[in-house]
Amino acid sequence: MATGRRRNLTHEEEAAFWSWATVEVLRHTGIRIEEMLELTHHSFIAYTLPTTGEVVPMLQVAPSKTDAERLLLVSPELAEVLTAVIFRVRAGKAALPLVSAYDVFEQTWSPPMPFLFQRRYGTEDRPLTRSYIRECLVATSQSAQITVAGDPLEWRPHDFRRIFVTDAIRSGLPPHIAAKICGHAALDTTMGYAAIYPEDVISHHRAFIARRRTERPSEEYRELTATEWDEFLSHFELRKVALGTCGRDYATPCQHENACVRCPLLLVDPAQMPRLQEIHANLIDRLQEAKDQGWLGEVAAIETTMAAAAQKLEAMRERAAQPSTVHLGMPDFRTTAGRLTSDC
Repeated sequence: MATGRRRNLTHEEEAAFWSWATVEVLRHTGIRIEEMLELTHHSFIAYTLPTTGEVVPMLQVAPSKTDAERLLLVSPELAEVLTAVIFRVRAGKAALPLVSAYDVFEQTWSPPMPFLFQRRYGTEDRPLTRSYIRECLVATSQSAQITVAGDPLEWRPHDFRRIFVTDAIRSGLPPHIAAKICGHAALDTTMGYAAIYPEDVISHHRAFIARRRTERPSEEYRELTATEWDEFLSHFELRKVALGTCGRDYATPCQHENACVRCPLLLVDPAQMPRLQEIHANLIDRLQEAKDQGWLGEVAAIETTMAAAAQKLEAMRERAAQPSTVHLGMPDFRTTAGRLTSDC
């Protein structure tokens, strides 16, 4: 619709991209906005599981409110977002541009670093600022036209940190592990995010805490043990299945009795398409046999599995058609005349 107002589509597209990237990174990691803006190419770390040798990508987060750095697991969804950011910032170059960021609180400039959240401004590259991110989110909120009780809804970066903690705890992640992931010094800080829970979740969780305190008063405030952290990491050793990767949450059982073809949490691997095609062909034969024998219950089950297999095949074709992702890698850190080499 013509409005008579000139629009800078390049500026709007750039703001929309960074708004999307901000929302996705914050909701998948739960980090603070200042921690997100400090992410660099050096933040990626490859952790090798000692039992299987599988390499798990991790994100090293610099502290913003505490003195303790922390590591976050990079999910496939987060990896795709970070890949898109790197491709955009590189703009066809071999490496990310090196830029210096100004810390408004410390009133100091950082050394030139390959920051992930940066953009081309005129003739130079500049790191994104908190004010620019807020402008992008406000523009996205206005475009979405979402209202609550008749008032327009405005998203703020910290909202997605609350969403991350809420989803993690409701999915079964122990609160004290969620506190470590978020960098909270006290468990009460993490549980303060329960203010946005539905009322039944609040009451049930408080009742659970009350029972635990009665039985083991000191256990609620203990530190995370090395054994518990190893158990948390070992969950990712069990994610590999024949047709791809299982995406179920930590400390949750398999809901489909290992019938992965039916499971919506299966992250399909396009390389396993021939195997799934064989399964689908076998299901057709089984369906015909069940119909011939009059096994009506078996017919319904097989038809359900066939429909799920067809959906998985379509998902495999879509993933295979997507452009290959960039290897985030382990950048080398070498100083040459105060600058980094292109290996970074």
